[in-house]
Amino acid sequence: MRLSLATRIFIGHAVVLITFGAVSLFSISEMRRNQIEIRLLSEGYLYLAQNVADIENFHATHERDTARLYDEKNRELKRALVQLARYFHEVMSGKLKNARSRAKQVVEFAPSNEAAFLKEIVTRIEDLQLRYVEYEGAADTTFAVILADNQEPDMVKARLERLQDFQGTLKANIGLLRQLLERHVLDSAHQAQERERRTGAAIILLSVVAIGMGLLATAWSARTLRPVRTLIDFVSRVGKGDYSAQLGLKGENEIALLAREFDVMSKNLKEREEELKQKQGELLRAERLAAVGRVSAQIAHEVRNPLSSIALNVEMLDEQLEKARFNKDDEHTEAKRLLHAVTREVDRLTEVTEAHLRLARVPPPSLQPESLNGLIEEALSFVREELERAQVTVVRQLAAGEVPVNVDEAQLRQVLLNLIRNAREAMAGGGTLTFETRQVGARAELRISDTGRGIPEGVRASLFEPFFSTKERGTGLGLSLSRQILEAHRGTIVAEKTTRGASFLITLPAAG
Repeated sequence: MRLSLATRIFIGHAVVLITFGAVSLFSISEMRRNQIEIRLLSEGYLYLAQNVADIENFHATHERDTARLYDEKNRELKRALVQLARYFHEVMSGKLKNARSRAKQVVEFAPSNEAAFLKEIVTRIEDLQLRYVEYEGAADTTFAVILADNQEPDMVKARLERLQDFQGTLKANIGLLRQLLERHVLDSAHQAQERERRTGAAIILLSVVAIGMGLLATAWSARTLRPVRTLIDFVSRVGKGDYSAQLGLKGENEIALLAREFDVMSKNLKEREEELKQKQGELLRAERLAAVGRVSAQIAHEVRNPLSSIALNVEMLDEQLEKARFNKDDEHTEAKRLLHAVTREVDRLTEVTEAHLRLARVPPPSLQPESLNGLIEEALSFVREELERAQVTVVRQLAAGEVPVNVDEAQLRQVLLNLIRNAREAMAGGGTLTFETRQVGARAELRISDTGRGIPEGVRASLFEPFFSTKERGTGLGLSLSRQILEAHRGTIVAEKTTRGASFLITLPAAG
């Protein structure tokens, strides 16, 4: 189930609140329990222990008074001791009654786990009450014997010994009750201290856990909301025209979905901007070529006719020179050399004007299915002798079979010849010229590489501009015309970066 951003943040804070609530409830519960235990000890067991200790002390005093009856010779003092012993019974009964009442009061507010112990205490106190009732009867009988006249000392002694044995049994029971209470008080105090220690540790641990949960929830919320800042920065960059950034956020929450939509929008805007720049560049290049074509056509038209006249006159002058007579043979040779130099320059200017006219008057291509490998072989066959004289070795890495392309054979041959001659001129001392073809989907690729002086990095961007040339006597129209022809074929030409020489990659639509 996918949770929304608000739901996630709410759940995180709800967990923190529940954790702190649980810690608070646990602390309150333990405090309440400690209060009950403290009350049980202070108002219950300690009072009972004091009552029992008081009973034990009172009983010990009574024992000493009873022991004096045998040795006391003064009859009046004996009678006073007996009266004191009888008063003891009344006081002891009240003390036992108070202790029993206290024990029952403790039962009312004591926790359930103390009920069995308190019941045992009440039972022992009630048993002491019954025993003291028996003891009271036995004591009255003994005291009557002691106060009677002419009683045998041995009988009195025997009676007192039995009474003292009874007192010893009562003393033992009282001592057991006192020990039981004291041990339970000590155990309860120890358990209370141990529980308080554990409770303190548990509260500290739970508090640390609660704080940790709070920090985790805060970090989770901050992490969840962090993309918002990134999204704002991204939108600001896009607003300033920077479409290159991509958020790339993962997940299925609202921010991630929005970020992916922004990524798509940025990508589309970037592609559209690049397309507009490309169209604008193509439009500017087309306008520039059109202007260059018009100027070139005008210049070529103005220059062509005078060049033709000059060439004709030079040819006529050469014929007349053959009939002329010179005083020296050197003069005739020098005149012939000058005429040949003029002829060469006229031919070069004629070639330049023809190149300008071809740039201005490139006809639309007549596309026909042709074999790219076959066109390469024809072009190489045409310039074979030229390459052999320049000591250029041709390496063919052509795709197996035919690589069919839709091209205008004459125009593509013109492109190939231009690139071959440029490579030959770049390898003045000889080298290797490599042709590589392959078909990639609906496109055919041709890579022409040489081992010449290469293309400087600074001129690569201007290589296909009209009238730009790195050669001393170049017109700068060959590569520009080649690109114009290939673009008319819906193809491309790119000067690749290489570590040695130059490499041009041509792509054309595959036939079929």
